[in-house]
Amino acid sequence: MLQFYKGSIVFTLVCLALGAWYGWEQTGTLAGTLSLLWIVLVLSILEVSLSFDNAVVNASVLKDMDAIWQQRFLTWGMLIAVFGMRIVFPLAIVGIAAGLGPMDALDLSLNDPARYEVIVSSAHVGIAGFGGTFLAMVGLSFFFDGEKDVHWIAWLEQHLRTISNIKAAEIALVLIVMYLVSTLLTPEEALTFMVSGCLGIVTFIGVEALGTILEMREQALALQGATVRSGLGGFLYLNILDASFSFDGVIGAFALSNQMVVIALGLSIGAMFVRSMTIMLVRQGTLAEYRYLEHGAFWAIVALGGIMLLSAKFHIPETVTGLLGVVLIGASLWWSIRHKRRFPQDNSEIAATAD
Repeated sequence: MLQFYKGSIVFTLVCLALGAWYGWEQTGTLAGTLSLLWIVLVLSILEVSLSFDNAVVNASVLKDMDAIWQQRFLTWGMLIAVFGMRIVFPLAIVGIAAGLGPMDALDLSLNDPARYEVIVSSAHVGIAGFGGTFLAMVGLSFFFDGEKDVHWIAWLEQHLRTISNIKAAEIALVLIVMYLVSTLLTPEEALTFMVSGCLGIVTFIGVEALGTILEMREQALALQGATVRSGLGGFLYLNILDASFSFDGVIGAFALSNQMVVIALGLSIGAMFVRSMTIMLVRQGTLAEYRYLEHGAFWAIVALGGIMLLSAKFHIPETVTGLLGVVLIGASLWWSIRHKRRFPQDNSEIAATAD
């Protein structure tokens, strides 16, 4: 198992060395440097706890992609996740909100972290609307599936499967939740929340549509005898999903520090370990071996989407979000192990199908 985490361990050591240098430059004391490094470590652990379900869902999509696109996601996608969402995204928010250029936004983040935090946090309502609806749609689409025949929380998932016969039922459900949350906000915030939420739904539908179009094109080429090895739709879907997961961690990081460098180092370490977990799950076929693990991850995504939507009005500690995801995935893993012991033939059939 250690082989999957070698790169992440090396990356962590490099980030800690950079953090130690930055801490010494900023404070000039050993105590100040150690305090900064402690925040970096806590942020990395927080990111892993918030994104473990992300790793499981990434693996569920990656296992159906060819090796070339798997590698592209694990390299290019990681660059987008680490540098794009942890560094460029907050700077872009500041630039747009404050009318600043890229260099001015960077200067503000380094030299006036208090104002930088205020500006980023002020965009939380819109981020909560977009990220919450996109994640909710991702999670619900897994359960609103008429062809789904494996159920973990059977009494609930079977009902959702039945309701899936009603077209766009999951969209209606998300819109109702959005409206209920918007009634708790001020008129200006409610408008921002509803617009960003609708954009989240449209983005999900757009990515799904693109994936369907590409799949139809590949099937047509395959019928003509052409060799098709494309995973562009899955690549785009995973990167948008990663971005939605990142929103919560980036905003929540300001509860521990308002220094851009510290936040970037801590969250990047966490993102690298999530990448390693994704690789391990794909290479070892863990999802095929533990039949309910994927269910636990998607329930965690539904929960995270709901929490993000509610966070537009209520402050919900990141530890609650992280623990909820860990509990759901841990429960599904335990349930999978129990089922595997009782019905080993079921797992053999699933593994054969996956191969």
